[in-house]
Amino acid sequence: MYKIAVAGTGYVGLVAGVCFAEMGHQVTCVDINQAKVELMKSGVSPIYEAGLQDLMVKNYESGNLKYTTDYQTAYKEADAIFIGVGTPEQPDGSANLSYIATVARQIAESVEKDCLVVVKSTVPVGTNDKVEQFIQDFLVNDVRVEVASNPEFLAQGSAVHDTLHAERVIIGTESKWAEELLQAIYKPFNLPIVSVNRRSAEMIKYASNDFLALKISYMNDIANLCELVGADIQDVAKGMSFDERIGSKFLNAGIGFGGSCFPKDTKALDYLAKQNGYELKTVQAAIDVNKEQKTMLYKKASRRFITFNGLKVAVLGLTFKPGTDDLREAASLENVPLLLEQGANIYAFDPVGAENFAKVHPEGPHGRGNITYVSTVEKAIKDANACFIFTEWGEVKAVTPSMYKELMRTPLVYDGRNIYSVSEMQQAQVEYHSIGRKAVERQNAKESNGRELQSARY
Repeated sequence: MYKIAVAGTGYVGLVAGVCFAEMGHQVTCVDINQAKVELMKSGVSPIYEAGLQDLMVKNYESGNLKYTTDYQTAYKEADAIFIGVGTPEQPDGSANLSYIATVARQIAESVEKDCLVVVKSTVPVGTNDKVEQFIQDFLVNDVRVEVASNPEFLAQGSAVHDTLHAERVIIGTESKWAEELLQAIYKPFNLPIVSVNRRSAEMIKYASNDFLALKISYMNDIANLCELVGADIQDVAKGMSFDERIGSKFLNAGIGFGGSCFPKDTKALDYLAKQNGYELKTVQAAIDVNKEQKTMLYKKASRRFITFNGLKVAVLGLTFKPGTDDLREAASLENVPLLLEQGANIYAFDPVGAENFAKVHPEGPHGRGNITYVSTVEKAIKDANACFIFTEWGEVKAVTPSMYKELMRTPLVYDGRNIYSVSEMQQAQVEYHSIGRKAVERQNAKESNGRELQSARY
């Protein structure tokens, strides 16, 4: 087993560190925030992630896992140092690598033995070459330090499972020594390992994420056309899913993708291509479709209402997906401000994301509108004039169509995740708008016209 240091305790770093400890390695997680370190020592996870806190407690008590702000001690005797700090998006779409650079210099000034530095953070192709040179420029002791690429492919909400049961582990190295050491570190996981050079590993990460983003945006684009021509996107997706070349995953239409990866990675790869004189037209299209898709429901509702001013509007789900408290690029962040500007009185429900959302939009008045956070779906939809579904939490899916009819002042639902059956909502007398499917009011209009024609005949 190896001594491993992990720089950064966000989704990437903390999950990696905990899972390495679970496999028997001696792991020290490093963070600059002392309060966060003390929180983790007490057994509390700073992020909401299924199964993570239990493994944190288990491995901290066993001695396999430590937390510290003392990077010098953590790095000087490590066999491998994994970098999992953030690479946030900059205004032009490029990745901010300042956190990577800070850690790289700390490593260079601290290591006292041969060490492999492994970058798990998502970085532009060629970054690891620069990181290795940067470390060599500031290296204090006469030791061997090489840099490897080991991009993560975890999904928020299932990050621990995705790490322990990954479909593959990608490692990018430039020497046999680095390759063999990284393979040995991952051996206890008993997972398939794909070994390539560093730049290929960096590109695999972007190419994989952007392909999935393309798939989502393609289905959303088709969904929008389905509404215009009278097709049902869920039927279309089902028919497509039987084709092994297409598969069944990432075919659900909705109000776009969010989170820490897809939005940032599509923009970063688009920026990288342009910097190299190339235009990735497919990726640019995915970015454009996703941007438009996020406010699709608001646009539909705006055509339905004269104004939102003074209306009670229920918002169900604030996070970008269920199973996480992450709000990054969530559809709610686009739609809630628009509703508030129009004077809506919003009653928002999210089982884990409300606290984070309240940091951006505190409870109370906002311009012409007002926002209140409630503890149940029922409180949100009670006497509401309209309801928007942005996240398909289990608590939201558990609400039956009849409950909207019974509790809402006007049973009018805008569903961005296609949770309900159109026919069941119609039977419950709920006006239901979803993505890529026939709207209830169209069906009602057709039936009404049919009855009028039938009456005319007799």
